Amino acid sequence: MTDEPRLEADAIVVGAGLAGLTAARELTEAGWTVRLLEARDRVGGRLKGYALGDGKAVDLGGEYFGDKSTAIAETARSVGVEGFRTYDDGRRITFINGRRYEYTGLFPLRMGPVTLADFGQAVLKIERLARTVPPEAPWNARQAVRFDSQTFWSWCRRNVATATARAFLTMAIEAAYCAVPADLSLLHVLYYANASGGFRYLLEISGGIQRYRFDGGAHSIPARLAARLDDEVRLGAAVRRIEQRADSVVVTGPGFQARARWVVVAVPLTLAGRIAYEPALPGYRDQLTQRMPAGAAIKCLAVYDEPFWRAEGLSGQVTTNDGPFRVAFDTSPVDGSPGVLSAFVTGSAARKLTRLPPAERRTAVLAALARGLGPRAGRPVDFVEQNWLDEEFTRGCYHGFAPPGVYTAYGPALRAPIGRIHWAGTETGVHQMGSMGGAIDSGRRAARELLARDAGGSTVDPVAGAVRHG
Repeated sequence: MTDEPRLEADAIVVGAGLAGLTAARELTEAGWTVRLLEARDRVGGRLKGYALGDGKAVDLGGEYFGDKSTAIAETARSVGVEGFRTYDDGRRITFINGRRYEYTGLFPLRMGPVTLADFGQAVLKIERLARTVPPEAPWNARQAVRFDSQTFWSWCRRNVATATARAFLTMAIEAAYCAVPADLSLLHVLYYANASGGFRYLLEISGGIQRYRFDGGAHSIPARLAARLDDEVRLGAAVRRIEQRADSVVVTGPGFQARARWVVVAVPLTLAGRIAYEPALPGYRDQLTQRMPAGAAIKCLAVYDEPFWRAEGLSGQVTTNDGPFRVAFDTSPVDGSPGVLSAFVTGSAARKLTRLPPAERRTAVLAALARGLGPRAGRPVDFVEQNWLDEEFTRGCYHGFAPPGVYTAYGPALRAPIGRIHWAGTETGVHQMGSMGGAIDSGRRAARELLARDAGGSTVDPVAGAVRHG
């Protein structure tokens, strides 16, 4: 790592998550000099690891991928990280409105044929509508205005007849989107589903986006990407100001100044809006960052001597629509030792628990695990949480979401460059937007944009944000 206070490069990349690391990798491979500035003391962004000992680690951030997750799978292979099947054998446990169900498959059959049919038809409708929303431009969908003028909650009230099916669907939404149905534009729900590979694909393990995990943890991927960049990465560099000039851009923060021809801002939308820009960003872009908050998520890991639930014929999956988390999974290492359960405290549960002291959060989560898997689940040998709402340089997970009216009014501002500033981050991805794949997709796009502009000999008006080609 370099320590000079003044940095020079062809391009500066702000943020060393998967998006920023990918953009930096693509540009350096094209022969550019790059400075990658990261505010934290680590790389990875919303990917973060926790060491278990004996060389094993698990993820406190993103970790899952499926057969359709081609971008993250390709990147992982390129740095020597292999995937393995998520443990999904045995019965699942769910609590809906206080009632316990044990089941296999996507939905508990004991809820009854009427509820099952109601839930099934709702999922099919969402799948059908999602296929009409193009991931590259959801605001151009034929029914974009209609979809963007209602919340997912209001859609459910009109399209899901039974209270139990609505409760189960709400639980699934909070687990997958980290927000409550009343927050979410229907267009956002459909966009995210289609970009990911389908709504049902979002909800399933063996047949969905949670089919695989990475041996050594997903957080090992950005660590290996950064190791290949080495001198280009500067940690502890919190960018506070970006100034555009006629022929360059100057990026500053406490203790450093960097100058380049271009800059890629690869941080969550809500954080991108907190950087000071000179000249100020057009209102159209700033209004977007004001309107897309991050989801609410706290991830809790409970570690046991062994995954005892497996011997009892349980998968380790516990879901609840009114408990302290929405879903918990078996996230033990590839060899099954030690046993690890990851509880995802998301949506309304995260908003409630984040106001409690950590000790009370621990008590609540362990009590809910014990309720589902028996008293042994309440006595882990280790417990750790990652409160993504509290982390200064994240402020929420899994990704930024859109309330009604945002995409149809401001959607194109997600990716459109402004002068010498280009945007990346999973919210701006097309392939699996909102996931690890979306981050990689966005970093590749931002690099392509810069390479294309450089090849075209473009000059920039930093005030108007216009591009003139020479």
